Amino acid sequence: MTNAKIDLRELGETVLLTDGGLETSLVFMDGLDLPFFAAFPLLGEEEGQDRLARYFRQFLDIAEQRGVGFVLDTPTWRANPDWGGKLGYSDKALSATNRHAVSWARALGAPYAARGMVVLVNGVVGPRGDGYRVDAVMTTAEAENYHIDQIKAFRDAGADMVSAITMTYSHEAAGIACAAMASGLPSVISFTVETDGRLPSGESLKEAIETVDDETDGAPAYFMINCAHPSHFDAVLAGDGGWVGRIRGVRANASARSHAELDAATELDPGDPVDLGRRYRAMRDRFGHIGVLGGCCGTDARHIAAICDACL
Repeated sequence: MTNAKIDLRELGETVLLTDGGLETSLVFMDGLDLPFFAAFPLLGEEEGQDRLARYFRQFLDIAEQRGVGFVLDTPTWRANPDWGGKLGYSDKALSATNRHAVSWARALGAPYAARGMVVLVNGVVGPRGDGYRVDAVMTTAEAENYHIDQIKAFRDAGADMVSAITMTYSHEAAGIACAAMASGLPSVISFTVETDGRLPSGESLKEAIETVDDETDGAPAYFMINCAHPSHFDAVLAGDGGWVGRIRGVRANASARSHAELDAATELDPGDPVDLGRRYRAMRDRFGHIGVLGGCCGTDARHIAAICDACL
């Protein structure tokens, strides 16, 4: 199933699910060691692929049972030159891994698509630096040049879309959107925020979204918020400004802890799945256009099921 079947700019009140917190589930629930929080090396071994498949099938099954579509991520959040280099991957090996990630995801979603479910294979791009703080700051042009090889690999392997996940400042996000546009793929930009609702850069969500739209002529299909608890950004989603309408998805953390607290945590904080579902319901009641629903750190199938129970 490809994005020719669904226009990401015209979702209306269509609901699409995503998975939860991939890396936190693998580390804290499965007991895996993920150096640098990178899941993509698991694609290089049969056992790793099996673990990833078991993880994603939980969420694909939930989406199928609820009769909604699914955005199937590639496990490539860390598969860029800086993080890949720390893990010993050459640029050539990274490109091959990113292409393989798309074909692997396509095969995983194929049985669901064959039964009529919309499954969008989503090439995931992560920040060049840390996902909780701003480092390795780039201009928009520098970010486009940095990320374009990964995005081209996704395109060449047949990805349906590209998502920049856990973006900490606007210019890197804009560069990724430009790289996706140059590669002929629709893009989604997902910002993370601190407990005050502002990006780690200090930008407001409004400023960040409007900056990306201004610098890319509105290239992203839509924007998202991820890796933050709803209590961190609920108050800033106010008014009827056009920027709020550009936010179509949320992938919240299970925990209401700050990024600094989560970074230092040695145990998983799963929060309250039922309460998280209620918060999504309240958000949907206010903003019916927010229909791409999933989770981030600390969330698992229980949280996604609770979100569905509350919202569908």
